[in-house]
Amino acid sequence: MEREIFEDLLKWKESDTKKPLLLRGARQVGKTYIVRKLGRLFSNFVEVNFESEPEISSFFKGNLLPDNICSKLSVYYNDSIIDGKTLLFFDEIQACPEAIKSLRFFYERRPNLHVIAAGSLLEFALKNLSSFGVGRIRSLFMYPLSFNEFLKAAGKDSLLKIKLSSSIKNRQDEIFHKKLTEMFVKFLIIGGMPEVVSTYLKTDDITQTQRVLDDIITSLEDDFAKYSKRVNIARLKDIFMSILFQTGTKFNITGSSVSGNFEQKKEALEMLVMAGLCYKVYHSSANGVPLAAEKNEKKFKIIFFDTGILQRSLHLKLGDFLVADSLEMINKGNIVEQYVGLEYVKACHRFTKPELFYWQREKRGSSAEVDYLIEKNNKIIPVEVKSGIHGKMQSLFMFLKLKQHTNGIRTSLENFNSYSNIDVYPVYAIDNLFSEILE
Repeated sequence: MEREIFEDLLKWKESDTKKPLLLRGARQVGKTYIVRKLGRLFSNFVEVNFESEPEISSFFKGNLLPDNICSKLSVYYNDSIIDGKTLLFFDEIQACPEAIKSLRFFYERRPNLHVIAAGSLLEFALKNLSSFGVGRIRSLFMYPLSFNEFLKAAGKDSLLKIKLSSSIKNRQDEIFHKKLTEMFVKFLIIGGMPEVVSTYLKTDDITQTQRVLDDIITSLEDDFAKYSKRVNIARLKDIFMSILFQTGTKFNITGSSVSGNFEQKKEALEMLVMAGLCYKVYHSSANGVPLAAEKNEKKFKIIFFDTGILQRSLHLKLGDFLVADSLEMINKGNIVEQYVGLEYVKACHRFTKPELFYWQREKRGSSAEVDYLIEKNNKIIPVEVKSGIHGKMQSLFMFLKLKQHTNGIRTSLENFNSYSNIDVYPVYAIDNLFSEILE
């Protein structure tokens, strides 16, 4: 499967300044696969896995100078480590904090050696390090497949080209709109985890993908044991389930059943956010840009990191997805709103962590909510998600009136369209808008 992040890796490979890369993301999103693919473009590829080969950690005790470390690794793996010709890959580096500390010295002492480090629970190790080389190491964030990547992996290149070239001024033919909607619904079910997508492409059997999703969910829950020194496992599982059932709504951290005070539950939530299993969508008063200037840290929604895992965890009926002529029939867990948020995350610059925002008016007798707020050219663009083809846009119009903005976006199953000052994007093509804004 082709991943868009590979282009970032190729640019890094050919760049004049090669800061060590820290590849960050949730477990099983394809980090090891993509680095091995890059490794095939080098004369030598040396892969170090600190979980499967814990004895390697001894090479990083005391002296962290790259020449010393490379000399030992070269002997251990019987392979040369040569600047400009070798890709040195530290996998599961969170198991060896000293190796993380060593990365800064690679930039200072061996600036022409290509070094990549990755780890599924890397965020926990980084939090415990006071400094790991700020300014000397570059982070690159990786996520499950986007809908565009899914279409390409499924061999729908022509359909993808049509989607990318469509716009408000260039509506799609209804036959292509229908085909893209069908693929989109499948993607909601399958999600973007590489192993799940690969299973679907090999078998063309959605039921088999659900078994793979079960395995991934089990492995994610098994990982909770690795957090146990910091957070009670039962509390983690409880917060995990609370996220699933509160996806897309204002998150109530006190609503979980397991014992624990507010701070303990908050810590459990932060662990899951750090692990990349979910993202916070913060409330902003949206009186101007940047949106983060009026971010309310205490008021946020949560979206899960993959729609496939969400629908499987919620035990949604797959038959409802496949026969639905409207997503309203299948929008349990606010899965459509979650998809839109995830597509924004995946469209963002991969060298920084994106921030998500929404707006809500809480006034007695008059409540309104806009699902996402996007910044463009020092302006705020409100995005309202509709699960059906039609629907009122009272919240969107209220926001535009209160904030004195001129244009808004609605995304739904409708084809590209425009109503007065509201542009309509098909939900499967919302990344067309995001890509245009983020450029």
